[in-house]
Amino acid sequence: MNLIEIADHISASHEMPKNEAKKLVQAVFDQLSEAAVKGDEVSIPGFGKFKVTAREARTGRNPATGAAIQIAASKKLAFSPAKQIKDKLNPPAPVAAKAKPKAKK
Repeated sequence: MNLIEIADHISASHEMPKNEAKKLVQAVFDQLSEAAVKGDEVSIPGFGKFKVTAREARTGRNPATGAAIQIAASKKLAFSPAKQIKDKLNPPAPVAAKAKPKAKK
């Protein structure tokens, strides 16, 4: 799913012009980006949390030559899904019905 598909769905479900829905979706992503740049955590109840995590500089290997290379420190945006999303992705397995014990003769 991409930005246009999300905007189309919002447009159809809320009876608004597609260009307005696209602006709305883009505004949400702009706010998420701004919060990430500031290092703020964004929590959306029932969906999950976005937060910036730091990776330290480290030594790696060039896969083509095997030579050691220095990998610079960096930041990344991590997402942790809420329990509701995890449960939808991984529904609990159905519990098998226990067999009734056989009657003794």
